Amino acid sequence: MEGYRIFDAHSDLPTLIWEERGKGKTRVLESGFERFFRGYVKARVASIWTPTDKRPIALRYALEAITRLHRDVNESERFEIVTRGEAMERAIDEDMVALWIGMEGGEPIESLDVLEVFYSLGLRVLTLTWSLRNQIGDGVFERTGGGLTNFGVEVVGKAEELGILLDLSHINEAGFWDTLEVTSFPVIASHSNARKLCDNRRNLTDEQIKAIAERDGVIGAVAIPYFVDREKPTLERYVEHIEYMVDMAGYEHVGLGFDFVYYLPGWSGKSVEGFEDESKIPALLNLLSERFSEREIRAITFDNMARVFKSVIG
Repeated sequence: MEGYRIFDAHSDLPTLIWEERGKGKTRVLESGFERFFRGYVKARVASIWTPTDKRPIALRYALEAITRLHRDVNESERFEIVTRGEAMERAIDEDMVALWIGMEGGEPIESLDVLEVFYSLGLRVLTLTWSLRNQIGDGVFERTGGGLTNFGVEVVGKAEELGILLDLSHINEAGFWDTLEVTSFPVIASHSNARKLCDNRRNLTDEQIKAIAERDGVIGAVAIPYFVDREKPTLERYVEHIEYMVDMAGYEHVGLGFDFVYYLPGWSGKSVEGFEDESKIPALLNLLSERFSEREIRAITFDNMARVFKSVIG
């Protein structure tokens, strides 16, 4: 399946880079190019996630992670950290991978000024919460079920002002609807599936899927087994999530957010059967070609995410 570009809306590669560079290694992305990108992934959101044991020092950890990411990219000629849509397209035209910097969970955002600092360092995508509570709001696995905090509402407003794309994966339902109430901008759910097909709180209800589409946003289908199927998470089932969300929202509002984590400690073997890593992207494209037109596949694999990024970020 030649000729298709992949826009992966969520990757934890900064976690790996932080760990490996902390051991003294360099050129982590460069040395892993064939493993992590395979020539298929042309744009990717590299998300800074604060591990639970780093939450007490979230700001310091995030600053270290983003600094190490910049250093690693600077050591290679195959990558460019981009902050605008035109820069993404130019990088791809020059046969480079365009990396957008994201933040998975706003734990490091201690103030609006801090958010502005991260923006100056390249942050363009903000996943408001991870699965637990932070100062912005409650994640899906927090027991209290609270929505956005007052500070969370201010963060949403500041993100709008700066041109940071809001990501509603991981936030609970109350926070999801609160966010849509206080912003009129398009939003994404970078790595979520359909709850109707897999009953996990990390997945989206039909109403949430439709609401993102109504804002001209995009949902990135996630390839984590627990969010694909409880019994038999396979590539075929993953594609069924894509089909379902296309039926629910239209093909213009579905994309890809793989969230591959095979390279992180403790995750070995915890993969979707038949879609364990980037080497299986051709198999995904083959299945998509059986269900969608070429135009629809190009939209799902790249163009939809690119449209929203350009709309909100510029």
